Amino acid sequence: MVRDLGVKIDPEVDRVEVDGKEVTQPPKRYIILNKPAGYLTQLGPSQSGKRTLDELLRGVAVRVFPAGRLDYNTEGLLFLTNDGELANRVLHPRYKLPKVYHALVKGKVGRNRLRSLAKGTELEDGFAEPDSVRILEYMAGNTLIEITFHEGRKHIVKRYMAKMGHPVIKLKRVAIGPLRLGNLPSGKWRDLTESELRKLKRSVGLK
Repeated sequence: MVRDLGVKIDPEVDRVEVDGKEVTQPPKRYIILNKPAGYLTQLGPSQSGKRTLDELLRGVAVRVFPAGRLDYNTEGLLFLTNDGELANRVLHPRYKLPKVYHALVKGKVGRNRLRSLAKGTELEDGFAEPDSVRILEYMAGNTLIEITFHEGRKHIVKRYMAKMGHPVIKLKRVAIGPLRLGNLPSGKWRDLTESELRKLKRSVGLK
């Protein structure tokens, strides 16, 4: 009988029961979701009445949580899991996991401007410099670029491009570390493959 708070157990050895029923840990689950624009990165109902991830995760039998966020109007790759250790490492700046975005920005980004974008600039919360940036295509006087940051400062892509004179029109995250969105349809989710999970764990120092 446990009467004190904070008692630690070894889940590999100990058996825990409440009122005669064994308490077991749910199986680990690792999911990527292609979040559409117009959804909050949260679980449960929102006070504002906006749509949340619950609507997109129907069919997932265990409770998973997003490791990181996307803005309401930003779409693309979200990684969700109930593995707290892995989620913490994916979020921790120590491991410098690159986050790759496709951003449609206002105006034409020329080659000279591209070099300036690659050098970085000072934001209100410190200097920011992308890991890489390249032009994908020009679209009706605007530019689709691919830009990568390994840090997770809030709104960093939008703030960075606005400071550089090319505000973001549309933003989509296409990769986190070794995870790639690929051709996963908008609003759909899938489990990670064993290969993806191994690569992700290796990238944050886990076996």
